[in-house]
Amino acid sequence: MAPDVDAAIGAAEGALDQARTELESLARIPSISADPERAVDVQASADATVDLLRSHGLENVRIASVPSSQPFVLGDWMHAGDDKPTVLLYAHHDVQPPGIVANWASDPFAPEERNGRLYGRGTADDKAGVVAHAHAVGAWLRSGDALPCNVRVLIEGEEEIGSPTLHRFLTAHLDDLRSDVMVLADAGNWDVGVPGLTYSLRGLAAADLELHALRGPQHSGMVGGAVPDPVMALARILASLVNAHGDPAFDGAYDGLRVPTDTERAPIPGFDDDLDGFGNTIGLRDGVHFTGDPKTTLHERLWLRPSLTIIGIDGHPVKGSSNQIVASARARISMRLGPGQDPHAVLAALARHVEDRVPWGLELDYRPLETSPAWETDPTGPAFDAAKRALHKGFGVEPVLMGVGGSIPFVGPFADAFGGIPALLFGPDDPGSNIHGENESLHLADFASLIRSEVHLLTELPQSMRR
Repeated sequence: MAPDVDAAIGAAEGALDQARTELESLARIPSISADPERAVDVQASADATVDLLRSHGLENVRIASVPSSQPFVLGDWMHAGDDKPTVLLYAHHDVQPPGIVANWASDPFAPEERNGRLYGRGTADDKAGVVAHAHAVGAWLRSGDALPCNVRVLIEGEEEIGSPTLHRFLTAHLDDLRSDVMVLADAGNWDVGVPGLTYSLRGLAAADLELHALRGPQHSGMVGGAVPDPVMALARILASLVNAHGDPAFDGAYDGLRVPTDTERAPIPGFDDDLDGFGNTIGLRDGVHFTGDPKTTLHERLWLRPSLTIIGIDGHPVKGSSNQIVASARARISMRLGPGQDPHAVLAALARHVEDRVPWGLELDYRPLETSPAWETDPTGPAFDAAKRALHKGFGVEPVLMGVGGSIPFVGPFADAFGGIPALLFGPDDPGSNIHGENESLHLADFASLIRSEVHLLTELPQSMRR
């Protein structure tokens, strides 16, 4: 390594305790973008992100928005010269709701270390990515007063609700974001200690459906047997959406799906042949079977095929329930989509299926929600070569090229807005991080390795890329 890289790595290593402290401070803010009652907290998280980026030497740091958006944070450092590439560093400061708080071993918004992992909502997804970007930049500026490339930073405030205003935001701030390559610290590692470099993401489509039977609840003993139960009606519809394997089963669920190549389908040693290991990592209970077509590999089911999940359901809570037929019942359906699928077309097919199966004449209210197509790229070329070298130096082992079953709506629109620039996806979580679930956690040693990798990346990219 050149001396300037040594100095920057030394500065990053010397600030790891500070990085953890800053991450804990940011993770204490319940910036739940899906909850309108948390709007003040989302704003507080954006304000704290502004302070964080400024403290590490980024310039022109400010909150930006478009009408009805959550707060974004922008910043830059543009003094490397016109001959150097401009790198966009992306992460998001909003988080998922905590879920069932009683299932957490500690307060979801009071970060706590246990066995080398930092537990708390947002510790891995994605406030660790925010802090890693800040420290990678800060390490270069503290050690040598300059970065080896130009840098722009975008920290989003609505990723966890599907980035609903993203297109308008990109249009309004195109000149502030123009870059040659983007780095998204919102993905994860293949395993603890083994970095991943993500080249594909599934798409996303969601909808709410609500069934109305009565103007108000009625005594189940007095009207039961004659008056339809909207919760039972909802259950009948939801059960019809999947087959015996748990795969989506409605007409149109697979429309447009690109058929994977033989290479893409080839089993991955140590993963597809180790279902028990995967089950143990994610906490699958003994005796519970995996879903999905048994003729497909595990990675196909997770990365390349559509899936359907009921992520919310309303009728009446069990606690406080009484013998009544409720007036209405509602469910939120979330689908992950494979490459080539049109989210709007899938939601339209879902609507047709539901409309045709509403029992007993109940009134249906169907409302489509966020959509995002799948994204995939060819993980070759100078930018990816630079990322592979940087991750190898940061973690000490070669990175694994991998797909991810989740969705990051930002990636495709931004890459397209600038002519298909390379998108480098890696990040702080691992298979045991339980992002979006209870007891989300960050492996602290991997967090340090991520920061080191980003420090290396900021010098590897200008060595590989020409403007």
